[in-house]
Amino acid sequence: MSTTAPHDGAPGSPAISAEDPHPHGGPEDPHPHGGLETRGIEPVPDTERTARTRELFPTWVAANISVLLLTMGASLAVTYGLNFWQSLVVGVAAPVVSYGLVGLIGIAGKRGGAPGMTLSRAVFGQRGNLLPGSLIWVARWGWETINAVTGAYAVLTVLDILFGVGRNDVLVVVTLLFFVLATFAISGLGINAVQKCNRWATYLFGGFSLLVLGYLVAETDWGRVFGQGAGSTAAMITGVGLIAAGGISWVPSSPDFTRYLPRTASSAAIVRNSVGGAGVVVLPMVLMGAVMASGTPDLASAADPVSFLGEILPLWLAVPYLLIALVGMLLINSMSMYSAGFTAQTLGIRVPRHWAVSVNAVISLVFGGVLMLVATSFMGSFIAFLSLLAVAFSAWVGVFGVDMLRRTHYDADALLDTGRTSAYWYRGGFGPAAVTAWALGLVTGLLFTTSDWFTGPLASNNPVGEYGLGWTATIVVSGLLYAVLPKPAVRERSASLAI
Repeated sequence: MSTTAPHDGAPGSPAISAEDPHPHGGPEDPHPHGGLETRGIEPVPDTERTARTRELFPTWVAANISVLLLTMGASLAVTYGLNFWQSLVVGVAAPVVSYGLVGLIGIAGKRGGAPGMTLSRAVFGQRGNLLPGSLIWVARWGWETINAVTGAYAVLTVLDILFGVGRNDVLVVVTLLFFVLATFAISGLGINAVQKCNRWATYLFGGFSLLVLGYLVAETDWGRVFGQGAGSTAAMITGVGLIAAGGISWVPSSPDFTRYLPRTASSAAIVRNSVGGAGVVVLPMVLMGAVMASGTPDLASAADPVSFLGEILPLWLAVPYLLIALVGMLLINSMSMYSAGFTAQTLGIRVPRHWAVSVNAVISLVFGGVLMLVATSFMGSFIAFLSLLAVAFSAWVGVFGVDMLRRTHYDADALLDTGRTSAYWYRGGFGPAAVTAWALGLVTGLLFTTSDWFTGPLASNNPVGEYGLGWTATIVVSGLLYAVLPKPAVRERSASLAI
């Protein structure tokens, strides 16, 4: 079997030789701590894997600095009729479920030292991986569009509050362009730039959130808040599913942020920091949204998910908080585009990672303009998209997660060798069990999913559909099918080539 690997993992590209050990054109030390990260989808050597598990905490804090959580918290109170204590339970359960999965899948990153969608080749086969990879890449377009639009709304709101500048189509395009370019700059630099920004954003967001929390404690009519009746258990489960769906979208990207961890890194610490980082943001944001809704119930259905902050909070607090929210949306989109660059390379787009990011930047700019200028209901579009997004990601999660239970290592050369010589070629380039389980899990999830855009034929008159847990059904079905279906044998290489 050949021990060479094609450049960029793309079909038909030149082989890596001793004279060209870095397939993405990087220097001899492409470690990101020196500035621009040049390493692409190839596994990170042990000598460069010096990250620490505690760095994951600010990473997942930053991934949740979004005012959309306030709006979703308001939806728990207004749309689902949950009281404060029920919203508290939802705010705790949702990040534990979703970011527990983020942490668990992140363990694969320290095992294999490669991005999630590259490691996925070992499960689905070199050709088979193009199926979930393409769907996840397209789904990221929508996620990045939602984030870009929210960030642009934050800029527009600050301009309106401070300078009285009214919104118009030209200003919408300019602010959206500004946001996307800033996102591209951060994500293009790589993991070090993203993590440095995440740390500072964590400090700023934490400080201003305490100020907002203090303001709410002093100004809220707590008699009205605690006087609200309890909602149903079904509504609570639906609320958990709604908020957890956003976290599910990060699961395939989790190895992208753990691949620089040494093999000896604690798996428990990976999970703990993932859940903890998300939880310290999701819980207070959800509760603040539920409390705000007691005095401003329109918050749950606001056409613009940002401008209401200028109405609820005093000027001295609203402006800096909106600016911090803007930074948060920049970081969320930067993390998403960072991972999307790897996905694009895995699909065979033969450009360096930082240029692969530009593809998603252009797409989010175009789609964001359509959403801001044409769409009539932002929150309706967001929730509908979120439910379908979770199903798209969950089919991969079920298969890949079960595969992790039986896999102890990944073959570095086989991950990059996209030809028939690859140990992960399987049958015609496909892993039959993985592809079958993924496809059937995806279809099953859609059957049980309901949204403004799409309603599956089995979404009514059953607990799964009623609770909005189509993504849960997807994970369970795809995981169980993959566990029981026969799998082709892997042509193992020598231990020195395994990672």
